[in-house]
Amino acid sequence: MAGLRFEANISILFTELPLLERPAAAKAAGFDAVELWWPFADPVPPAAELDRLEAALRGAGVELVGLNVDGGDLGAGERGLLSLPDAGARFEDNVACAVSFAGSLGTTVLNALYGNRVDGVAPQAQDEIALERLAYAAGAAARVGARVVLETQNHLDSPSYPLRDPAQAAAIVEEMHADGHENVGLLCDYYHLAVEGYDLVGSTDAFFALIDHVQIADAPGRHEPGTGGIDYERVLGHLAGVGYGGWVGCEYRPSGKSADSFGWLESFRSDRPAVPDQQCPTSSARPAVPDQQCPTSDDRPVMTEDVR
Repeated sequence: MAGLRFEANISILFTELPLLERPAAAKAAGFDAVELWWPFADPVPPAAELDRLEAALRGAGVELVGLNVDGGDLGAGERGLLSLPDAGARFEDNVACAVSFAGSLGTTVLNALYGNRVDGVAPQAQDEIALERLAYAAGAAARVGARVVLETQNHLDSPSYPLRDPAQAAAIVEEMHADGHENVGLLCDYYHLAVEGYDLVGSTDAFFALIDHVQIADAPGRHEPGTGGIDYERVLGHLAGVGYGGWVGCEYRPSGKSADSFGWLESFRSDRPAVPDQQCPTSSARPAVPDQQCPTSDDRPVMTEDVR
């Protein structure tokens, strides 16, 4: 659909392949950009592992437009470090590493997952920690021209994750803006919003001015659009119609082989005009990052395969 740019989350797509082969697979499937969850076992991996991943991205000719900071062990149910009381040093070390890596590739969106509630710790205490760390991450990201986004999740996949209401996340973003951290925004994940029962077009309009990044998967199932109940023709048509200029991340588990799951994209890659349901304030456009090339590498970094 005219006006929308799609990219592939290669932490959840192309998992049939080792990580370093996925950028080229995404390029072969028609994507010029990708995003990643933090793909390493450690918050600060050896420099050689970062170098090999950077070489694979550059060699494939794809931009890395989004990167999660360390979220902990996602496969074990952890959902980020932002609000966890004893994770300060790990968080700061990882932010420094992630920001440096983002800066080297021109990555402009860093996703900081909020973190689960911790038994025996007052929610207010965790929220205060989250604000301090979010400000720290925003300051670091600003030095390389990047933005930090907050993501809501759903109670079925992430039962201990407290950010479910987009209005709650938006209030945190606005508090950051009031404190001078203008490079904090929302990650609008239509899958999580749908599972929580929110109207997707209404949520787009309500929070559009704060949205820096969008992710999609169908619900139920978290597979490719067309396998569930979300009317993505309407939802993405509206998103294009109101002037969204960022990336749309395909963050879904393919129902079959990854390469066979992109048929739904043909209609959205056509030149049909966008369908504006109604108008709302235009978000600030993010500059495109030019492709950069360098030799690829067949070496593979040590990584974790995150599942969330």
